[in-house]
Amino acid sequence: MNTYDCQFLQKMLSEGGQLIDVRSPMEFSRGALQGAINMPIEHFQHLMDGIDNSKPVLLYCRTGARSGMVKNYLDQLGFSQVHNIGGIMQFAGC
Repeated sequence: MNTYDCQFLQKMLSEGGQLIDVRSPMEFSRGALQGAINMPIEHFQHLMDGIDNSKPVLLYCRTGARSGMVKNYLDQLGFSQVHNIGGIMQFAGC
């Protein structure tokens, strides 16, 4: 089990990681992690063409539950560098 913290997040982003917020557009508009793009879980299949499979994918939501579902989905599609980093509040101070 990986432990995700600010140091991990910054390292992955500096290496070209893609930070994806799977919360709703309303939740995203109330605050998101810097550099995140919004791909709500409800529309993820239609939006995921913008994800580069050759770069790390960092997923988060409010608690880590929705991002966990998206991680499982991407894993099944053959993505190899997918991380469910958990809930947004864990990274609020990064």
